Amino acid sequence: MARMVVPAAEELLDKEIKVLDKGFVRLVDYMGGDERIVQSARVSYGAGTKSVRQDRGLIHYLLRNDHTSPFEQVQLTFHTKMPIFVARQWVRHRTARLNEISGRYSVMRDEFYVPAPEDVCIQSANNKQGSGEALPMEDALEIIRQFEADQKALYARYESHLEKDLARELARINLPLSLYTEWYWQIDLHNLFHFIRLRADAHAQKQIRVFAEALATCAAAVAPLAYEAFEEHRLYSLKFSRSECLAIQAMLAGQPNPLEGRNLQIFESKLAQIPFFEKIQEPDEPTPPSPATVS
Repeated sequence: MARMVVPAAEELLDKEIKVLDKGFVRLVDYMGGDERIVQSARVSYGAGTKSVRQDRGLIHYLLRNDHTSPFEQVQLTFHTKMPIFVARQWVRHRTARLNEISGRYSVMRDEFYVPAPEDVCIQSANNKQGSGEALPMEDALEIIRQFEADQKALYARYESHLEKDLARELARINLPLSLYTEWYWQIDLHNLFHFIRLRADAHAQKQIRVFAEALATCAAAVAPLAYEAFEEHRLYSLKFSRSECLAIQAMLAGQPNPLEGRNLQIFESKLAQIPFFEKIQEPDEPTPPSPATVS
């Protein structure tokens, strides 16, 4: 079969989606799309035997029931540029193939990430790996000045080491995590959906979340029906444990919620996303007796 061409994806090819102050995501190439997913699922059928409506239904069925292998038939290749601290989180997703710029062979550019004032935040009180409220503007600007001064000093030292002909693989070792790096990153659609679900979540660090959102734009262009199904059954869906399902059953029967402590907090945070359950959790007000029943 000839290579599939998806017009929306073609429009995105080699166009930089700006991310953070100096970063970007670029869709370099793709292989397949919604049609490839459908064909791999209906391997015994030829092209043109089904309607778009039926294709949409099949794709939703596959994702809803965790039939993931057809989505692995679609491949996307990206050229991305991000701070090293973002790259170290990113590379935890080991289901992709990548090739990163090497400081052993190349002189690293004088490019560092500097957060915007509104992104200079205190440590979260209830999340050990997250940020809390933004610092006052004056304090944030002072911290940014310190970041920039440290980056400038460290890069100047790096350049001085290179001028003394120190090996690049050693000269680079004191450069900070805020330095920008680049890589080519290839991943299949199934695993890209997993990346987006985790890294676009509100609990993820903002500096990687914005990259996940840019990747999502590309995924939606390459396979719009699959991305629609991903939003429906993964990204904006909720997952309940067995204990949580029993709690829902109890609540619907008008019984007390059996969950306690942290488990209850997690459960209630999920229910907060479902307006229907707000009324169930509110105590019922006593109904005044009808005048006809007053003795």
